[in-house]
Amino acid sequence: MQVNGLTIYGGGQIDGQGKIWWDYCQEDKSCPRPSALSFHSCNNLRVSGLQHVNSQKNHISINGCNDVDISHLKITAPEESPNTDGIDISASNHLHIHDSFIGTGDDCVAINGFSSYINISRVLCGPGHGISIGSLGKGGAYETVEEVHVEDCTFKGTMNGARIKTWKGGRGYARKISFERIRMINAGNPIIIDQTYVNRMAAASTGDVEISDVSYKGVIGSSTDARAVYFNCGDGAGCRNIVVEDVEMTSAVAGKQLFAVCNNAHGTSSADRSPRVPCLLP
Repeated sequence: MQVNGLTIYGGGQIDGQGKIWWDYCQEDKSCPRPSALSFHSCNNLRVSGLQHVNSQKNHISINGCNDVDISHLKITAPEESPNTDGIDISASNHLHIHDSFIGTGDDCVAINGFSSYINISRVLCGPGHGISIGSLGKGGAYETVEEVHVEDCTFKGTMNGARIKTWKGGRGYARKISFERIRMINAGNPIIIDQTYVNRMAAASTGDVEISDVSYKGVIGSSTDARAVYFNCGDGAGCRNIVVEDVEMTSAVAGKQLFAVCNNAHGTSSADRSPRVPCLLP
């Protein structure tokens, strides 16, 4: 906490010995599991070359930090381990996560509220829940995320791929987000925006976090879901300026055709790729 110019590197291992926590917390959902490694208000932070295994909860937490470089990490936990995110980011700016392997039981990288200028490159993700922005807006909260750029990453056997998730009734925005040159290998929900995260039955009039200026360019590979593109946007303003270019995927199930589903999503898409995305509104 509040250590500026901190560098952590080398070949060491942080082992959270999480299984006893995972088993106990299945019985007591309120048990306070810790993160294995947390940084709070640490500027000019560098972390590289470590191995992280079986965290009690998320492996690395970054909160209130500015100017962070994280590289050459190996983060692993069983696919069924609960809430073992690889890297959780909140209220932080100017982060670069690159050249790493993350395979856990939850998000490989989770980007939470009040974070901006996050660059993620050359990360192999899987198993896990993909790279996620959100969830944002829980309980009507105001939260913002902007300038997130994910490129040259691979999702292998993940539950989700490139995901943005917000709660119904939330406020704020997620904008200026790009996913470029992404490879999917038997990934579920490869491209997904979901503005009804968890509380799908909330009243339509409660509002949404505004999502805009999101692009998916050069996404290739295979999907385990026939619905390879899913833009489930709110009933109000919806999602604006969604761009889908050079997205070309095939089904992991022989003979199945992929398709896209949109709800109140506005933008443009390439017309001759698979899956086609004709459901985007002008």
